[in-house]
Amino acid sequence: MSGGGEVVSVFLADDDERFRAVYRKLFDRTPGFRVAGEAGDGADAIRLITALKPEVAVLDVQMPGTGGLAAAERILAGTATRVIMLTTFDLDEYVYAALRAGASGFLLKNAAPAEVLRAVRTVRDGHAMLAPEVTARLMQQFVARRPDRRHPFADRVLTERELQVVRLVAQGRSNQQIADELFLSPETIRTYLRRMFAKLDIRDRTQLAVLAHEAGLLHDRR
Repeated sequence: MSGGGEVVSVFLADDDERFRAVYRKLFDRTPGFRVAGEAGDGADAIRLITALKPEVAVLDVQMPGTGGLAAAERILAGTATRVIMLTTFDLDEYVYAALRAGASGFLLKNAAPAEVLRAVRTVRDGHAMLAPEVTARLMQQFVARRPDRRHPFADRVLTERELQVVRLVAQGRSNQQIADELFLSPETIRTYLRRMFAKLDIRDRTQLAVLAHEAGLLHDRR
């Protein structure tokens, strides 16, 4: 699902019709993208995304009825669609919960068009895309949280080598950088990641990084 001239299918969900029109025009006018559908509330988003199976869904956090966060949880639990949440500074208390649910990206609603397009491509290819402002505030929340020793990491679900990989993922390192630091091949790192995703029942490295921060692994050098 990555690379080349493939067309990325995108679903838009926002109760502001004018905002959806702006995004729809952006994707319609940019080669390599198509709008698979759109909705003005979370319930319709869940129903249509389940039927249309777009690669990426862009969901507003606040929508009438079923909100964006609840919709994201349902979509991520029941489909292969990757989710980007739209947020503002006063709403990013939802970031943590959505990342735990499996959202792959967060954008501010005033993001530049180029940033929006890059985020959709990045998320479609299986990576995370967080607005820098959101990342900074999210890390502040992690610092303030006490490590949860009931977390799976505390039960030694992972090997010591896997824990090394997790710490580096949580620091934002690429597969190549992790491979260089641990004197392994990038393919070996990808194998470690796939194995950990299966062990922990998570979707991608975004969730892996969230779990690592939550468990305090960046400060635990055992």
